[in-house]
Amino acid sequence: MAELRPTDHIAEITWLGMVPQDRPNIRSQSVESARATYAGFEGDFHAGLTRKSCVRVKQQHPIGTEIRNTRQLSILSAEEMDEIAQAIGLETLDPRLLGVSLVIRGIPDFTHVPPGSRLQAENGTTLVVDVENGPCNLPAREIECDAPGHGQGFKAAARGRQGVTGWVEREGLLALGDTLRLHVPDQRPCAHQ
Repeated sequence: MAELRPTDHIAEITWLGMVPQDRPNIRSQSVESARATYAGFEGDFHAGLTRKSCVRVKQQHPIGTEIRNTRQLSILSAEEMDEIAQAIGLETLDPRLLGVSLVIRGIPDFTHVPPGSRLQAENGTTLVVDVENGPCNLPAREIECDAPGHGQGFKAAARGRQGVTGWVEREGLLALGDTLRLHVPDQRPCAHQ
């Protein structure tokens, strides 16, 4: 039995971005295409096979411990970004302000796809979903900087809608307009949650 099964859910890449290595903040820069390597997007601040642990995993590792980098990419859905924008009173939400790697359109309730799911492009490039990307204050600051009065509500509005973090399983090029097929683990949910 296969551990993953392809679904009928196909997403289109509507936005790609990279956070510069010499970043003054979390903002991404828009790009037309990105080379996904085993370390993440070439040239991205978050690229690397390993990273220093942060507050998000402090229950498992002391902060600053070298761990596997499963946060190479930040993937959000255009549909959920629209919901966040509406909740904070904006017409649209600029993905640059969130430090996003990919924005996709076409997978309902994307933030809640099961961990371990894959997003596979037609050329074989494959991204693995790690976990939900919990909202933090850094994007709120960037939103507030560009749209005063709207950033303060971001964290609450983004809860359950800020997409997922992920890492590269199979290298390849990704470009605007590429499609990604969702593959999900073929297992029942854990009874111990």
